[in-house]
Parts: sequence; structure tokens; C-alpha cells
Amino acid sequence: MTVLPRLMLAGAVVALLAGGALAEPAVELGVPLALSQSAIQSPKALGAATLAVTRAGARLVAVGERGTVLLSDDAGASWRQAQAVPVQSALTVVRFIDARTGWAAGHLGVILQSQDGGEHWRKQFDGVQAAAAFAATAAAPGADERARRLASRLAEEGPDKPFFDLDFIDADHGFAVGAYNFSFVTRDGGRSWTPMQARLPNPKSLHLYGVRAVGGQVFVAGEQGLLLRSADGGASFEPLPSPYKGSFFGLLAARSGTLLAYGLRGNAFRSTDQGAHWERIETGLPMAIDAGVELDGGALALLGQTGDVLISRDDGRSFKKSASSGEPVPAAGLASAEGGQMVLATLRGMRRLSVP
Repeated sequence: MTVLPRLMLAGAVVALLAGGALAEPAVELGVPLALSQSAIQSPKALGAATLAVTRAGARLVAVGERGTVLLSDDAGASWRQAQAVPVQSALTVVRFIDARTGWAAGHLGVILQSQDGGEHWRKQFDGVQAAAAFAATAAAPGADERARRLASRLAEEGPDKPFFDLDFIDADHGFAVGAYNFSFVTRDGGRSWTPMQARLPNPKSLHLYGVRAVGGQVFVAGEQGLLLRSADGGASFEPLPSPYKGSFFGLLAARSGTLLAYGLRGNAFRSTDQGAHWERIETGLPMAIDAGVELDGGALALLGQTGDVLISRDDGRSFKKSASSGEPVPAAGLASAEGGQMVLATLRGMRRLSVP
């Protein structure tokens, strides 16, 4: 399987935490300690490796290594640490549906929720609960053989799977996806999460790197050109014709209805018919594209792996390089800020750029 940027960045975080060597998570009574210990409050958190960033109303919320959550109320000019985060596992994604309600997810199957704009977080789900859910699925009457084998394997492997992306249709209905077809759905705002592996036409258990909920449709992107769509709110999925056999790292769903899929070696594709057909976009980037976001004025932005930002002002038909973080920096996340600013989540902390 292809090792993709978000996985590589997360792996780099693990290496940093282990003093340069990869290590198994410390475990106590079968539960990794990172799931039971709160994120440490420290001035060093402001320079922590960050993996994702998003808007929560006017506020910016970034997440990264050791359960780090950073907040900015001045368009990224300054940052402070969230008051309470209940885990020390690396967080790879964060989404808010309004100024107060949001979710973050990451390593060890962690899903957190905040109801106060990111100040405080509580754990809704983790890999231990995921393993128990898989075991229950495997033992359920009527489970088909494929679902039973998959659930049994995942239950045996334990709480080691990371989430790479999540999205919500509304305050109740959301999706989280990750490594090796790791995927869950909630219909009650995250109070419970249900496995949805068996719903996905992904027989090779490829990594799932992007999920976007657009109205009643749900799109998933992953390794080896994998593109999936649900037209019934996630009850069932179908494979989409893929324009590319390399891996997709994420999806950008514009307010216009345009959908972008982006990934390895600067590849990006555009669809205006819910993924039925795709056209290649020339990006001029030789490296991976890690993130995409729609700016306040409707322009679309894509983030290259080394910090280059591309802007489209024609609904994704074409992109031009418009900004750079300066010296090359391992970049993973991108968000639009107020006042014509963009912020980047990188392995060397947060960066701010002006939109020309």
C-alpha cells in the first residue's frame, strides 16, 4: 500500500515522540496510556507539530501531536493552547459545523467533541471501543462471511488504527474514515459510532484519506484511485469511475457543487456532476497535495506538501501558485482566516499567509 502524506506526517510525529525511533504505544491494562492521559499544558505546544486546522466561526482551531489543540482569535497572528483535551494521541483532523460544535479525530481510533469552540474536549470514541464494536459485528446473527472475517481481524488487531478524516452532514449525522478501511458512522452526534466497513466496496481494505458529506451524498477518497459515493446519506456506497490510479489524499467540496479530488505528485481532478466524470487540473506541482479549502470569497485553495498554496478563481478549472510559506516546510493542513489570511498546519508549528 502507498504510504500517503498524512500517514507519513503522523509517522513523523510518532518518531518525534519516541526519540527518533518508532515504538508501540505504552499500554496499561490493555488500554494505551495516550487514551487515558490528558494533553500536557506547556508553552512548547505553540511550536508543536500540527496536522490539521479549521474554522470555528471566526476562531481557528488546529490539532496535532500528543493531543495538542491550539486556538487563535486573531486570524492566526497568535495562538494559545485549548484548556482541556483528554488524550495524548496524535490528532490528524478537525471539523466544526458552527462556531461552537466540532470534532477532532486521530491515532488510536480517537474521536473527540467540543461544544465550546474548542476550549474543552471530551472523548466520544477510541480504538478500544472500536475493537469491541468489531467483535460484536463479527458475532452478530446474519453477518456475512466477509464482514465476519473483517470484523474478527480488526478486533484481534486492537486499538491501533488511526482516523485520517471526518465530516458531518448535520449536528447528528457524521462519518470518520482512516487506515485499512477503518470507518464509522454516527447518527446521534457522536454519542455512538457504528462500523461501516461492510458498506464500502473496498475489498483490498485500502486506506481511506478523505470523506465529504454534501447534502444527502457522501464521498470517500483513498489509495490507488479509490473513489466512493453514497446517494442515500451513507446507508450504501458505490464505486465511482476513477480518473487516476494513484492515491487521493483528500476532497474539496465547493459551495458551487464542484468537487475536487487531489493527491500524489500534484495530481488534482474536478467533477461537476457528483463524481460521474472527472477532468484533470494542471497544478504545476511535482509533490503531493495535502489539503484543500474554499476561501471566504469563493476562491479555492490547494496546499502542496512543502507549503506552496495554489489558488483558483474560476471554480477549480485552473490554479496558480499564489503564496508560499517561505522555506520549504512539511505542511499538512490549510484553513481560511478572516481579513484575507490563510493559515497552514505544519510539522514546525502554525504559519500564516496573506491571500493576494
